[in-house]
Amino acid sequence: MPALLLLAACGAASAQQIYLCVDASGHKELTDTRKGSNCKALDLPGAAIPAPARREGGAHGRPPGTPAPAAVAPAAFPRVDSAEQRARDADRRQILGEELRSEQAKLAELRKDYNNGEPERRGDERNYAKYQERVAQMKDSIARSEQNVEALKREIANIR
Repeated sequence: MPALLLLAACGAASAQQIYLCVDASGHKELTDTRKGSNCKALDLPGAAIPAPARREGGAHGRPPGTPAPAAVAPAAFPRVDSAEQRARDADRRQILGEELRSEQAKLAELRKDYNNGEPERRGDERNYAKYQERVAQMKDSIARSEQNVEALKREIANIR
């Protein structure tokens, strides 16, 4: 029954007729094409919704090479005065600055533990493969933290 509802929803989205077909061995199949005389058209509510119109041209219905229209805010779109926006930007800059300092401290700690690729071996790492796995994880963590620091710096630079 859930398959029937799923197919009904798919059929409703594309305005296609859904058929219930039964083969000689009694297996039931839902399909959008009639496959012989043992198929019965299903009357599903909402199945008559038309499919969305296909657009001609580029990615968003524009001819290829046509630039996207400038974004226009609706007339009822709330406006923020410049003093309020400056206050919001200052708060954002402060929050991002705190995140940057936190991430830089984390990066410094990771680099210290990494010890130029030769961290201290722990007692539970008698197997060298475990040690190498931990070193690789540390290296990945350092790379991720460096990316986070760079992303935060870009975000701070983009604030007006």
